[in-house]
Amino acid sequence: MTVTYSSKVANATFFGFHRLLLRWRGSIYKLLYREFLVFVLLYSIFSFIYRWVLTDPQKRFFEKLSIYCDRYAEQIPVTFVLGFYVTLVVNRWWNQFQNLPWPDRLMFLISSYVQGQDEQGRLLRRTLMRYVNLTSLLIFRSVSTAVYKRFPTIDHVVDAGFMTIEERKIFENLKSPHLKYWIPVVWFTNLASKARKEGRIQDSMDLQIILTEMNKFRTWCSTLFGYDWVGIPLVYTQVVTLAVYTFFSACIIGRQFLDPAQGYPGHDLDLYVPIFTLLQFIFYSGWLKVAEQLINPFGEDDDDFEVNWCIDRNLQVSLMAVDEMHMNIPHMTKDIYWNDSDVRPPYTRAAADYCIPSFLGSTTDMSLSEILQSEDNNTNNPRVQATVLGRMRRLLSVQEPMDLHMRPAFKRHSSDISSFLRFNPDHNFHARVEENMQTNSKQHFNTHFFPLSTVKEVNSTSPSPETSINTLCPNNIPSVVISEPHLGDFSDSGSVVQEHTERTLSEESSLKSAEVQQHCDKHLGEEVNRAEGITNREYRRFGRFSPASKMKRNQPSFQLSRQNSVSSTNSFPSPKDVLSRKDHSTDQTLQFDSTHPQQTSETVDSSSQEKEPRWPKAAL
Repeated sequence: MTVTYSSKVANATFFGFHRLLLRWRGSIYKLLYREFLVFVLLYSIFSFIYRWVLTDPQKRFFEKLSIYCDRYAEQIPVTFVLGFYVTLVVNRWWNQFQNLPWPDRLMFLISSYVQGQDEQGRLLRRTLMRYVNLTSLLIFRSVSTAVYKRFPTIDHVVDAGFMTIEERKIFENLKSPHLKYWIPVVWFTNLASKARKEGRIQDSMDLQIILTEMNKFRTWCSTLFGYDWVGIPLVYTQVVTLAVYTFFSACIIGRQFLDPAQGYPGHDLDLYVPIFTLLQFIFYSGWLKVAEQLINPFGEDDDDFEVNWCIDRNLQVSLMAVDEMHMNIPHMTKDIYWNDSDVRPPYTRAAADYCIPSFLGSTTDMSLSEILQSEDNNTNNPRVQATVLGRMRRLLSVQEPMDLHMRPAFKRHSSDISSFLRFNPDHNFHARVEENMQTNSKQHFNTHFFPLSTVKEVNSTSPSPETSINTLCPNNIPSVVISEPHLGDFSDSGSVVQEHTERTLSEESSLKSAEVQQHCDKHLGEEVNRAEGITNREYRRFGRFSPASKMKRNQPSFQLSRQNSVSSTNSFPSPKDVLSRKDHSTDQTLQFDSTHPQQTSETVDSSSQEKEPRWPKAAL
């Protein structure tokens, strides 16, 4: 019987595995003690000869031979060869166990689908299951030595009741040089078809299900036959065996303790007993013994499959299922939980510790106060918030603001023109700066400062700003030129830009396609005349040119685009500089570069060659 120790290792205890070392049946000691004694005996003989028999010149020669064997024995790849071989054997062993033929599915189907409680129906069901067990018996006789010793001839099969005398005559009259385990399968299919014609099997689908399951059973039997026929190549087994035995043959001489007086490297001690060499022999030789035992699990080793027990069990269970239990249904009664909606089976005192509440998810124990506290911590710590937001923006390839107090939190919105030219309520400015913007915006209506923070980050899947502008002015591709802002109160430009933008958009939306073109040309002409008298300053151009701008070189250009992270951080002042130079206010002007239409693409090409603008470094 297979050695079973599952109950001994059900719980992890102190020295739990060590108690298994004292077992003898199925142990490594039982498999290896003979080889181990031979190795120890040979090692002892060579050690005795070296110490007491050999002369000094002979000892010197033996010592050189020992060093040579020890040096080159390590070049034998014992671990590599044994590892692959044992892995292949264990996988093969487990697959053979999974393909053992069990008749349980067939006996359930036959008991359900083959009708008739009379003697003929009973005989039909028992005969079908006897053919199933006969098929597995013929396979086991061909692959297992233990089964073959139990049933050496067909007469023993007949005497055991698996085959009748008439069936034996038919079986032997069929001349075939091959294994005839398939004959009972043919008998089974013919008998099942006859039962369908007689009405014992009421539906053709039921017959198909039974035959399909019988084919699976036959597949299991043929798989076992295939494993017995085609084994692991003999050359692989020979290589592994030679590697192991050659290695330890060299160790008998190479692992000898040499005279410490000679001063050989690694031979400073003389312990007489090579403890680690003996352990190495147990490990490597035991590994080989594992493969030797599992390579054919149908033998008579301690851990081989108990096929004779399988034969007895299958025959007894299958005949009981299709005969005594056929339509033998217990009377239906109400269960003890009939009127109980909260069903809880009782626990014994020994199992009381296993009564635990149901698992509802790892976030069940989190309270709302912890979540709110975490949000408050993130809100009250702008440095942490900036760090997290910065990492997320870099991960998503989004521009990172230089100062969260000074610039709005960029969010992803649709890219209509209003999202580029307006202040939205969701912009989070510093409280002091926002107050200055609201106060000074009422006083400076003619100041046209276009703050960088009004340009929002847009979704890449939304329509681009060029599309929105080109819809209004198809022949004019706008481009924004922002003059260098002073460090004074720049917050007064918000309402002006918003008012100017809303008025422009409302006028342009009410015109037709032809009027839109005329309005855009007129609007751009006015802005050009107004921008001619303004002192030229260093500025930074934001945007990228679409193909339409290259085609329309004779038209003025006005383009909005997403600024990159470098330009956005280098072109914006810090709150400290803004507040310190609050009194120095200068008019910032929005210039529309339409004076020289031929510079539409040339200006952007030269923008990369401009010097660094005179911007404050406090924000960098």
